Amino acid sequence: MKKRIRLAGALLAASLFILPAGCGGKEAVSENVVFKIGVSTGENDPRNVAARQFAAEIAEKTGGAVTAEIYDSGSLGSDAALIGSLALNDGSVDIVISDASNFSDYEPTMGISAMPFLFEDFDTAWEFMDSEIEAEAEARLIDDNIRVLTHYCNGFRCVTNSKHPIETPEDMKGLLIRTPQNPVIMATMTELGATPQPLDFSELYDALAAGIYDAQENPIPVIYNNNLYEVQDYLSVTNHIYSGMCFAISESVWQKLTKEQQEIVLAAAEASAKADRESNRRQTEELIASLKEAGMEINEPDLEPFVEATSGVLTQEASTLGDLLPKLQDWLAAR
Repeated sequence: MKKRIRLAGALLAASLFILPAGCGGKEAVSENVVFKIGVSTGENDPRNVAARQFAAEIAEKTGGAVTAEIYDSGSLGSDAALIGSLALNDGSVDIVISDASNFSDYEPTMGISAMPFLFEDFDTAWEFMDSEIEAEAEARLIDDNIRVLTHYCNGFRCVTNSKHPIETPEDMKGLLIRTPQNPVIMATMTELGATPQPLDFSELYDALAAGIYDAQENPIPVIYNNNLYEVQDYLSVTNHIYSGMCFAISESVWQKLTKEQQEIVLAAAEASAKADRESNRRQTEELIASLKEAGMEINEPDLEPFVEATSGVLTQEASTLGDLLPKLQDWLAAR
């Protein structure tokens, strides 16, 4: 698949006379640039709030030469479709904010940050996302027309369901659980005994309301800001996977910017990422009470049995992670 995508991207780039990735920003652009930003979640999600901050900053600092339009709630497509559009360079989206491991169809090592129970807290997770290990994986996406500028935060994923509290992995057995089309998350749910079935996030609320799925897993801010508490009764704070987000731009669009514009866009992306991270940390701490007030039953299970049950996922992914796996292990051992 990767070769076909790269060939399609190369042919399209040639037909449009786009500069190759190594050329850097040009000294001038012939027309104003309007970024189309695609996001799968609703307008109140922290990543959309931060994206609006990004849009305001680039418009101000470029004098309106570079602006952005935000398309939330999956209006430009699912996460997989958005990332695919970047890779195909089809012009339908210019910036995608999505889970790092969702890019693994194009670079398999992008699943490295989503290994189960890898990080114990936000600071450790953010340090890894900004590490040379993550950067090495992301550099391999350039050939697919994807440049990662910075990292937003989606928080730690937790399980909700309509059946009963999840106290042990045994309680996961028999649950049909919605996941993204993400091999690491699906493998984790399988190891816990649930049956994962992918579905676009934009369709999740209605599917839960109709009882098509028993369960889903997402960070607490996503659960609250997208009203999933209205269609799920139980929240179990499993924190099974950290969901680090990539703020990724089309490489061909990046190369249309002047060097000064690139500097402005990068600085604005990093500033918005900082705001997004702090918002997620704060909401994760505060919104559990709000979810309880909304009627959810909340429990915090002993996580050690869940850690043991999912220990095989890293082994399963060892060949995929390749040379990055020993680097990850050294990074964790040094902490």
